Amino acid sequence: MKSETTFEPGRRRVIVLAGLSAALLLGGSPLAASTASPGKLKIGIVGSGRVGGGIGSAWVKAGHEVMFSSRHIEHDRALAKRLGANASAGTPREAAAFGDVVMMSVPYGALPSVGRDLAALLDGKVVIDTCNPFVWRDGDIASWARDKGAGLATAELLPGARIVRAFNAIGAARMAAAHESPGRVGMPIASDDAEAAETASRLIRDVGYTPVLIGGLAMGKYLMPGTPLAGEHSPEQILEIAATLD
Repeated sequence: MKSETTFEPGRRRVIVLAGLSAALLLGGSPLAASTASPGKLKIGIVGSGRVGGGIGSAWVKAGHEVMFSSRHIEHDRALAKRLGANASAGTPREAAAFGDVVMMSVPYGALPSVGRDLAALLDGKVVIDTCNPFVWRDGDIASWARDKGAGLATAELLPGARIVRAFNAIGAARMAAAHESPGRVGMPIASDDAEAAETASRLIRDVGYTPVLIGGLAMGKYLMPGTPLAGEHSPEQILEIAATLD
């Protein structure tokens, strides 16, 4: 089922956004039968740096099974060893195959090659896109993604994946600390897939954030540093800010 992504301006748009977010908070759709159990998911992390490593560690502590992967397998093995039995390390292909859900946390410039290498493994899976395009780091691909909108660009680079854009607007240093005051800070997300957004929302709550759906992937361009949604905001503040955006 696809979520509706056309919103009205002003106060009526706030109401529509709030209704969509409430549906995520109150409702839920099961994953495919490959999910290990109702209380546990298998999550593959592609890119286990500050964001992937921090959020993945929080998911391990919440009881999920997580496989970490990056260009530095020894780092991933050491991280998995510290975290215990629910954590493991592998190659990006192994992590993509392992996960019922895959978190993509690589530099945006790496997404084209990742998309080609992992296309068959990501097809039909929920993919949480944490990647932000920075021109100074990623070059021309970042300029293209910013012009197109980061959410829509990721969907084009990872065809077949069920994209949810999340963990993009809040600094990495704070992400792993959200569990200290659960629910206080909202996590804006964008997706064209309602069931994928519900699955991602469950994992976002497990980290300590309140998920707030701001619209479809076209709104993903606002989920990055330098936009009005950047930084920490309450769920109510996120809805108010999102209602002012085109």
